[in-house]
Amino acid sequence: MRLGLDADIHKLEAEKLRKGKNKVEEDLDSLKTDYKRLRLSMRTAGARAKESTLEKSLLECQNEEARLKDRVAELERSLHLCRSHNSVIELKASLNKIEELKKKIGELEDALQSSESREELLERRNEQCQEQLLHS
Repeated sequence: MRLGLDADIHKLEAEKLRKGKNKVEEDLDSLKTDYKRLRLSMRTAGARAKESTLEKSLLECQNEEARLKDRVAELERSLHLCRSHNSVIELKASLNKIEELKKKIGELEDALQSSESREELLERRNEQCQEQLLHS
């Protein structure tokens, strides 16, 4: 009877160990699944963080691009104003030169008219002198 009890105890212990082993294997499978989920979650979180960083970087680049476009437009306006201002200055200088040339032309015309008047006067005197010579 003692052997029968020992055998029963061994069977119960073996059954208990088998159940414990099965429970440990289930727990191990559950831990493996949890580990895989955690790794996937970490990869997803890392990907989200990287995506967020890339989105921020893209937004910064877009803002910089917009700022640079505004600066280019501002510089183009400034260049246009400078060119317009330079054109006005050049036109004023040309106008001043034209006025100076008109003044010189007027002076030369006056001098020419004066010379022509003198020439006519001298021709008349010359004619008078020649007439006086002929009559004397």
